[in-house]
Amino acid sequence: MPVTSENVLLANALTPYRPLSLPPVFDQTATLQGSAVPRISAYKPQAQPGPVATKLPPLQQPKSYRIGVGDVVLLATPNADSALNEINGLLAAQNARQGYTVQDDGAIAIPTVGRVNIAGMTLQEAQSALFQKLVASQIDPTFNLEISEFNSQRVSVGGDVGDPQLVPITLTPLYLDEAITEAGGVQTVDPSYATVRLYRDGEAYQISATKLFAKNDIPKVLLQTGDRVFVDSEYSVELAEGYLRQELDLARFQRDVLEEQRDIFKTRVSMDAVDRDYVYVFGEVKTQGRWPLPFDRYASLADAMFEQGGISPVTGNPRRIYLLRKNPLQTAGPMEITAWSLDAQNTANLLLATELQLRPNDIVFVASQPITNWNRVISQLLPSISILGTANGILN
Repeated sequence: MPVTSENVLLANALTPYRPLSLPPVFDQTATLQGSAVPRISAYKPQAQPGPVATKLPPLQQPKSYRIGVGDVVLLATPNADSALNEINGLLAAQNARQGYTVQDDGAIAIPTVGRVNIAGMTLQEAQSALFQKLVASQIDPTFNLEISEFNSQRVSVGGDVGDPQLVPITLTPLYLDEAITEAGGVQTVDPSYATVRLYRDGEAYQISATKLFAKNDIPKVLLQTGDRVFVDSEYSVELAEGYLRQELDLARFQRDVLEEQRDIFKTRVSMDAVDRDYVYVFGEVKTQGRWPLPFDRYASLADAMFEQGGISPVTGNPRRIYLLRKNPLQTAGPMEITAWSLDAQNTANLLLATELQLRPNDIVFVASQPITNWNRVISQLLPSISILGTANGILN
């Protein structure tokens, strides 16, 4: 069957397929999410401490939240009849919404659509990028984008608070007093002696808890990702440094565990010890062989051809490119095979090759030029002609 726009849609729909996914470890980031931040009991002196000199960071204006690695976004459509819901893997309805984690490269992987890079974008910018991607994939771009989990930007709050934790920064700006309240508030024998310390970019800032929570002219301190807040009754360098060092060690340990698990998986892939889906490419291509289908996205006929070096410019016939596929609905009888033929001599048809999705065990075959067949016949006959000529010379 010729590869046309209509037949491309037919071929993609006849054989449902969901690409294999990478292990969950590739979606995780080195954070302390899900684990309790160790509680450090600060030293409480008997003598009344002197007043705390207030030192606050430069004032900042709130900025729009920018999506980062580890965040989880939701795609939703206004009604269940949207064409977006009908695409395999892109389930997004009022009562069935699909979450996508922003992976290490800053992209989310959406089956049928592919990878869309949204890291570093505001919610509006990400919606625009997804809109363009859906339009390019010929999918109804009616959708709503939400952030369901804020994992990329966090502030550490520890010391004498009710519930030491990592407080996420969300669409709403996070201020210093709000972060402490979120962590259970100041928990000291006498809150009037408590000091709130903020560590940012190698600088230390401080303010008494009484001033921070008083209704006065003290400006609100806007927090940013990576800030560390420590509450104590009398400052102890050893306790503060130990708290930060322990937190950094835990994050470093988790990062090492993730890297080890990823390296193990990569090694298993390189040793062919992981179940993969393959297509087979042969004929007049530069490199014949078995080609693995990628994780978390669909591959096209063009991907397989050009990943293997493309068509041989000397012997390959671009007018005769075939994709052979077994009938997925057949359960008995002789094997039924559908052959999709592509004439790539017309450059415009190469666009169709980028839309025709591959399925496991597909065969991609590139035929040879007619002159190539003739040259091969001649090359096979030449040794025989040479032998006959030698024999005639001996007899004469």
